[in-house]
Amino acid sequence: MLVIMSCRISNIVHKILVSSIRRESTNSLGLVRKKCVRLSLPIVSNTTQWISTDHRLCSQKNMPDQNSFASRTHTCGEMRCTHIGEQVTICGWIQYQRHGLFVILRDFSGLIQILIPQDASAGHLKKTLYDLPLESVVRVTGNVVPRPPGQENSEMPTGEIEVQAQDVEVLNICKKLPFEIKDFVKKSEALRMQYRYLDLRSVQMQYNLRLRSRMVMKIKEYLCNLHGFVDVETPTLFKRTPGGAKEFVVPSREPGRFYSLPQSPQQFKQLLMVAGIDRYFQVARCYRDEGSKPDRQPEFTQVDIEMSFVDQAGIRKLIEGLIQYSWPEDKGQIGVPFPSITYSEAMQYYGIDKPDTRFEWKIIDISEGFRNTDIGFLRDALSKPEGSVRAICVPDGAKHLKSKDIEFLRKDSRAQFNQEVSVVALKPDGTWKSPLSKLLTEEQKHLLCQATQAKAGDLLLLTAGEHEPVCRALGKLRLQCAELLESRGVAVRDSSAFHFLWVVDFPLFLPKEDEPDKLESAHHPFTAPHPQDALLLYTQPDKVRSQHYDLVLNGSEIGGGSIRIHNAELQQYVLEKILKEDKRLLSHLIEALDSGAPPHGGIALGLDRFIAIIVGAPSIRDVIAFPKSYRGRDLMSNAPDFVAAEDLVPYHISVAWPAVSQEAEGEQPEIPASGKGFNHT
Repeated sequence: MLVIMSCRISNIVHKILVSSIRRESTNSLGLVRKKCVRLSLPIVSNTTQWISTDHRLCSQKNMPDQNSFASRTHTCGEMRCTHIGEQVTICGWIQYQRHGLFVILRDFSGLIQILIPQDASAGHLKKTLYDLPLESVVRVTGNVVPRPPGQENSEMPTGEIEVQAQDVEVLNICKKLPFEIKDFVKKSEALRMQYRYLDLRSVQMQYNLRLRSRMVMKIKEYLCNLHGFVDVETPTLFKRTPGGAKEFVVPSREPGRFYSLPQSPQQFKQLLMVAGIDRYFQVARCYRDEGSKPDRQPEFTQVDIEMSFVDQAGIRKLIEGLIQYSWPEDKGQIGVPFPSITYSEAMQYYGIDKPDTRFEWKIIDISEGFRNTDIGFLRDALSKPEGSVRAICVPDGAKHLKSKDIEFLRKDSRAQFNQEVSVVALKPDGTWKSPLSKLLTEEQKHLLCQATQAKAGDLLLLTAGEHEPVCRALGKLRLQCAELLESRGVAVRDSSAFHFLWVVDFPLFLPKEDEPDKLESAHHPFTAPHPQDALLLYTQPDKVRSQHYDLVLNGSEIGGGSIRIHNAELQQYVLEKILKEDKRLLSHLIEALDSGAPPHGGIALGLDRFIAIIVGAPSIRDVIAFPKSYRGRDLMSNAPDFVAAEDLVPYHISVAWPAVSQEAEGEQPEIPASGKGFNHT
């Protein structure tokens, strides 16, 4: 009798404890999301939203078999109420443990709760699962059962069920990790990159890479299956290309001869058009030896495209269709055709050749209102051939921007563009707070407010001078003010919106920065001149527009291309007479163009930047599996690394060590032994 009562009491206590732990487990998973939001991390809104998205994007009939060839029957995130009663085998990492009663198991698809039997006969299961360190890898076999009423977790797609463990196999025991694999745990980017294989386990990184994979497959399907493009791989070892960004050089065994890693497959895709391939593409790896930025990497990926017998309109229509076809369904629909503006219009209204059109704030020319002004600096500016007075209106800027913000903006404009900025704050009663207030008539004030549509609480920023520096200064101020207001909680740009824009009619050539009397290609030397400006090429090349086009998304350039020069004589003239380049560097291309080259054009889409914008990542490093650091290093493997002197012998090069080594940066190089190096021959 006493034994029976004791068992009943024990069962009641166990049920109460299980119910309490279930609630704790549910609350803990909810806390993950709350902490993510509080830390403003780029998170997926649901712990397993990305696997749910996979299910939505594929019909059940076309769902890939993710368990084929594997020692499991199901993935953690795929199970639902329809699986109740089934015996399943799942594999994954232990993410949470709850007082020896529950384990949360995670794999690439999501989370599932494992219920640990509490009866004495299953003591070995409890001990095994309870004693394992987090992130250990296990295989669990058990039955899918419904969670008790009221204990469901709506935060989890698998929250209505759990797996009652019958058997467990430990596949690997995890050591103590440098950080927890939880999205709300804040980690420095350097630590994330040093342990990238751990960082990639996170929900957000899994989502980013899987979305990237899906989009690449859709892009290939659109180009190959729907439009007859041919996927062609081009060489990585090539030769130096004149102009453009700096290239990485690779030594060869021939004295004095080096390969270069291509900035893009530009020459090869043009040669493929000469070869009659007609429609080429590849997902190409490209290289630039320049500093890394949030949207730049020394090695990056682009969707490279070239077509024969096409014009600019054809390329643009192709790309609009490609983006619409590959666009993720969970990001909403996008409309085509994309709007377009000329380079001249972009600079005039936005002060930049890649405008963010999610918000207005256009640059306004207010020169006419000041033609007869007595204000000295305005009068002097307007007396110049390209002089103008322009302004932007920052809505609610006077309410939210502080004096220190205004001073920072003015100093930055002065330092970067040599432009003085005048500021007008419109008080709530409509009166002006500005040094200009006493210098302008009431009529001029009214005309200025009317032209800029300024109202009480707004901020006006004015500057005067030559057209280009004035526009560039105001374009930078426009973006800086938007960022400042957003940092104060003011909604300026919709982070969930996607605004595409074509920018066309770029200049073909620009003055060199270090030698303004000489010209360089605005993009690359293979871009064809605008047909209407063809004759100017021989008289005023600096006035020639190009057949180049850029695709801009939310203020970032995600693609650029052009119609190419397909005439050998014209290409030679551009290289020799205008750019003053040695045509021998491109003799193979010129010879090919003279062998019956068809008219052709193309474009390259920056895949890393494109995906980063779609997922809302602050850096393209968040959409690349193994990126380089800000300084171009691989922090995980410590590349680039030193090479022993004897290994350099076959390449006829040696290292000239600087007098001051990396010790100044906290890094003392360990110079490989093996005798003296020798000079390049």
